Amino acid sequence: LLGGLLDEGAGPYDSGAFHEAMDDLAVHLHFSVDRDHLAGHFQTLTRNLDPAFELMRLAVNEARLEQGPIDRVVSQLVASLKRELKDPDAVASRTFRAAAFPGHAYGRAARGEIETLPKISRENLVDMRAKMMARDNLAIAAVGAIDAATLAAKLDEVFGALPAHASLLTVPPAAMSGVGARIITDIDVPQATIRFGRPGVERDDPDFMAAVVVNHILGGGAFTARLFREVREKRGLAYSVYSHLQNYDHAAMLVGATSTKNERAAESLAVIEEQIADLAARGPTEEELAKARKFLIGSYALRFDTSTKIAGNLMQLQLEGRPTAYLDQRNKLVAAVDLDAAKRAAKKLLGDGKLLVALAGRPTGM
Repeated sequence: LLGGLLDEGAGPYDSGAFHEAMDDLAVHLHFSVDRDHLAGHFQTLTRNLDPAFELMRLAVNEARLEQGPIDRVVSQLVASLKRELKDPDAVASRTFRAAAFPGHAYGRAARGEIETLPKISRENLVDMRAKMMARDNLAIAAVGAIDAATLAAKLDEVFGALPAHASLLTVPPAAMSGVGARIITDIDVPQATIRFGRPGVERDDPDFMAAVVVNHILGGGAFTARLFREVREKRGLAYSVYSHLQNYDHAAMLVGATSTKNERAAESLAVIEEQIADLAARGPTEEELAKARKFLIGSYALRFDTSTKIAGNLMQLQLEGRPTAYLDQRNKLVAAVDLDAAKRAAKKLLGDGKLLVALAGRPTGM
């Protein structure tokens, strides 16, 4: 809610006037929130540098947080959550998280609950902003036509008045729960959405890059992955099926998803579990490993073909605690993953093959 309100009026501008000022200057300023961070995305033309940075300063330091915009954003979030009650993908995702992290922040809905959102007061938001937005937990990445000295001065203007230290609750490490369970939420739709996962590999684990390669072979490669080949190409069970590594600040998971006809959900899940068990037991083939390394190395440059992507990657490096030299090291780390490392990572990542599974729909034969 706070992230949705920082650009809804600030300083001398009410909500409408603030957006009008951004439009007049062709400024893009947007705030978003994920499970570990509140982030801002700011873009401006060089000729509008001074007034554009002033708008960002106002949003960061002097957001009005007025009751009118609060009520409007709350109503938008509540309306979105009500729509999701009948969305199998949203229901399966929410059920999966609640089972994976019971009692932990990661198990709660990222955008709140229908019942509690209207109870959040302006005082709650002011208090959250004061505790969260500080200089010691701030990371910045900038890309474009601006020199370091000019940028430094502008950043001091925007962020210099923030408190020196944040005052946040300590978030404990989260061990994923529920592995081996299957949870079905009944929704009267012709297709069942399946979410599945198990504990993952932490970023600082020496086998992390090998796990990235193994996941690409399992479900990360768009058309070459085992799950795509076995679930879609060979059997026509689903249009899309995938897996990816989900690494938060305090938890790591392997997660995946697919959607299929209710009467074929059991078969789809059986194929997924079979492929995971096989990859865990025998590891990838030399051919699979070579193709995965080639794709991951060759496609890496596509992450840096726009200024926005470059800034996003520089930001992610900071959030992960990696040096900028990692940009040069990453492809070498992928290339160094041999068959022994891949087999070791497959056993570590996939273990006994058991999954936490959340289904939404009316799957038969489960």
